Amino acid sequence: MTTNTAIDFNCDLGEGAGHDEALMPLITSASIACGGHAGDETTMRATVRLARRHGVAIGAHPGFADREHFGRREQVLSPREVVALVRSQVETLRRIAQEEGALVTHVKPHGALYNLAARDATIADAIAEAVAGVDANLRLYGLAGSVSLQAGRARGLRVAAEVFADRTYQADGSLTPRGRPDALLKNEADAVAQVVRMVREGRVRATDGTDVVVAADTLCLHGDGVEAVAFARGLRTAMSREGVCVEALTRRPSEG
Repeated sequence: MTTNTAIDFNCDLGEGAGHDEALMPLITSASIACGGHAGDETTMRATVRLARRHGVAIGAHPGFADREHFGRREQVLSPREVVALVRSQVETLRRIAQEEGALVTHVKPHGALYNLAARDATIADAIAEAVAGVDANLRLYGLAGSVSLQAGRARGLRVAAEVFADRTYQADGSLTPRGRPDALLKNEADAVAQVVRMVREGRVRATDGTDVVVAADTLCLHGDGVEAVAFARGLRTAMSREGVCVEALTRRPSEG
């Protein structure tokens, strides 16, 4: 079964991993850390400039204000606090992008905030409210099959179902928690095989051996991984071999 003939390839950047310059030519969308879990105005500006130079779509990557744990530890915030958190970070990146003659086209929550929104409808709605309040034309990225996408649609936003190259999945379609030893795919061949199947068949093998149906509008590779650049090159080669066009969602008709 053929599911996709095109997919967006996004990467979380501006987080200080040191791979940004090597990764940018390989991707089609960059989700830029905007001061919560990582980044500041200097890194945001530098990453926006790099993305613009390579013709890469620019997105905001807001997260919990928790640099000590890189935004990967859940915090208890009220919906109003989540709206303020996300809105402030997205607006900061938008201002910088505008000053650089660039446009922010999507928002992708980071880490624990992303995973919380994938299962908590109240938090998902708060994020969607914040995004819509900044600009209803922004596209919201969220975990394929999750409530975060439902919340975005309910707020009138365009959404993108996201799948992951370097993460493993649970039988319910959620990502394996990072605290588990099998949370990450560390072998390039395994990552490539997982991606090709998600894109071409719309399925992924969970850690318990079952198949999970997934939509795949955009593919994420984490920019902070040690093998991120090699993975990105391998994925681009595999997509080309499989006849899948890798292009930003901004260059295709909108969905959902």
